[in-house]
Amino acid sequence: MRLDVQPWGESLAELLSAARDAEAAGAGVAWAPELHRSAPVVAAALATATSRVGVGTGIALAFARSAMLTALSAADLDELSGGRFRLGLGTGVGRLNRDWHGVAFDQPVARLRDTVAIVRAVLAGGDPLVHSGVRSISVHGWRRPYPPVRPNIPIYLAAVGPRLVRLAGEVADGWLSHEICPPAALRTRIWPALAVGLDRSGRERRAFDVVAAACCSVSADAFEARRRAANVVGFYASVRSYADMFAAGGFGAVTAAASAALRSGRPADALGDLVPDDMIDAYAIAGTPSFCASRISDFSGLADAVKLSPPSYGLAADEVRDAQKSLLELVGSMS
Repeated sequence: MRLDVQPWGESLAELLSAARDAEAAGAGVAWAPELHRSAPVVAAALATATSRVGVGTGIALAFARSAMLTALSAADLDELSGGRFRLGLGTGVGRLNRDWHGVAFDQPVARLRDTVAIVRAVLAGGDPLVHSGVRSISVHGWRRPYPPVRPNIPIYLAAVGPRLVRLAGEVADGWLSHEICPPAALRTRIWPALAVGLDRSGRERRAFDVVAAACCSVSADAFEARRRAANVVGFYASVRSYADMFAAGGFGAVTAAASAALRSGRPADALGDLVPDDMIDAYAIAGTPSFCASRISDFSGLADAVKLSPPSYGLAADEVRDAQKSLLELVGSMS
């Protein structure tokens, strides 16, 4: 099973240094998220700072850019990385699309399906480029004049709900997990939907890359490891979209308390004191190196890779640095 990383840095220079350390540790792919930075820009920096590790957007917002610009960025990033790039796309939520980026969010499943189709058409380089749907394109007399590094660039879809997960299995080359997706959820919720999508596509399982994800807090002091991870779980406990999932796990009272604290003015990344140890254990990997290695191995047979990220919510930069150092040491010991 491949170990991927989502490197952290207070500056781009520090982030790239972490990526080089991850490459030296044997990580499979370095993924660039999109929230406080631009995923394609960070992916470009990762591509130039490394030479062997895969590079991916994990994830780029699918609707905030035109599908054609997304495709062109993917082609450029594949060239820049020497064929190491993976295009990870996700829908985001409605408020983020409408209020932050001023773009439509109606029919997100159909819109994402159209996005993948348009990206693939642009990368294939045909003329004309025509696709009609919720998202459409009509381009005549244009052809990219640069030879591609590879005939196909892998496309991954991040998905949580069953309809989007099925879509990933049907039209993508891989699926990217949310950070809160323990092995039990992967087994009972994700794989049944992925299997339906793969069956629709007529592809075999081996043609599809399943990437689980987890916040991984590693320390010789198990209490300290849990403390660092607590704010990550607390943040997601305050998000309405995950309330049903946490309630099904028996943590409905925690989500209610986290939501109330958020409404009262508590910062979203400072809710860890509301999260009990058993909830941290359920939704994060936090503990000693041997404990974390065992928890990562629980994904074997369910995922092809696990994307690991250090805890960062509500922590001082030096704490995140120490957590990332311990995480990369663990990756090195397991690679």
